[in-house]
Amino acid sequence: MTLLALVRHGQTDWNFELRIQGRTDIPLNETGRAQALLAAETLRDGGWTRIASSTLQRAKETAQIIADALGLDAPDTYEGLVERDYGVGEGTLVADFHERYPTGEAPGSEPVQDLAERALQALGDVAADADGRPTIVVAHGGVIRALLRIATDGALPRPGERVENASVTVFRFTADGLALESASLVSPEAGA
Repeated sequence: MTLLALVRHGQTDWNFELRIQGRTDIPLNETGRAQALLAAETLRDGGWTRIASSTLQRAKETAQIIADALGLDAPDTYEGLVERDYGVGEGTLVADFHERYPTGEAPGSEPVQDLAERALQALGDVAADADGRPTIVVAHGGVIRALLRIATDGALPRPGERVENASVTVFRFTADGLALESASLVSPEAGA
């Protein structure tokens, strides 16, 4: 059994502007860097001994800030943890994206089922490399949502709930699969 704390990367300018990022490699902004430090404080004293991240710069920088704050070695990166490819929808305002593509499938986008399979495989690789050590994993909202759906048989996230920047979601990865320990989901009514 491996305990995995999935952290969504800190804010970028595109997050602030409510744009679809996907695989577009946007850096953290100053708010995002501050959020990474807050995530580190949330994780402090949790017994975390290792950190991993997506290969996209917003995740890698978040992971490095957390690693530095917690005295962990540099993050290991995993290509399978990158965000979903939203195809031609990348760079679009979220509201416009949903209006144009109500199914969430823009031309050239990665199917949600493929994302889920890829994310689960990547998390399995992280757990195997961890050899039982509690590990922080910095990834993306789409990846974490896909893993939540797997771990809860689709019960989470509920419609309208989102995974906030720098939020922490804890999973157990076992031979039997993925199980949710705790999640920090926010509904639109809770504040944007």
